[in-house]
Amino acid sequence: MPSYKLTYFPITALAEPIRFLFSYAGIEFVDERFDREDWPKLKPTMPFGKVPVIEVDGKKIDQSVAICRYLAKQGGLAGKNDWEALEIDSTVDTIHDLRQNIAKYHYESNEQAKETYRKAANEIVPFYLERLDAQVKKNGGYFVGGALSWADLTFVGLLDYLDHMMGESIIKKYENLKQLQKKVEEEPAIKSWIEKRPPTVYPN
Repeated sequence: MPSYKLTYFPITALAEPIRFLFSYAGIEFVDERFDREDWPKLKPTMPFGKVPVIEVDGKKIDQSVAICRYLAKQGGLAGKNDWEALEIDSTVDTIHDLRQNIAKYHYESNEQAKETYRKAANEIVPFYLERLDAQVKKNGGYFVGGALSWADLTFVGLLDYLDHMMGESIIKKYENLKQLQKKVEEEPAIKSWIEKRPPTVYPN
């Protein structure tokens, strides 16, 4: 069995779908969370100066979506065939498009630009969520193929980060997405991970 280490900030955000996948697949991993003050020292040691990074037997690799896809294959969450795998990939990319639209608004420091991005986010977020909610309804309570996949773990893993950036629960009006969150968080391995994980404190 390879040894795994995940390195990230002391928050959920982009690393949480990875932690969910490790937990679901029953893969032991070292969950290394560094202090923000140490990031300038650590940054040059990362392959492309970004995190999350996983180490597999000491080999470092970044890109959270690629890492998730790799772990999903280990855990049987990557679809039953190539078409399902494609649908899952497409859904994950859509979820990250949603995240980037919210992040653009959240991280903008120029007040004027922030207001513009806020208006855009207020339109685009419901646009995405309505369609994602309908997709879950159509697919028997999951994003793809009527079964749990890494698309579901990606969405629910990122959810508290998305809520934090928007300053509210983004799925409160979307019943199917709320049910999906509940299902994922009640998966025994994920439930026990959530119960034992360190608390997240986002910087202001």
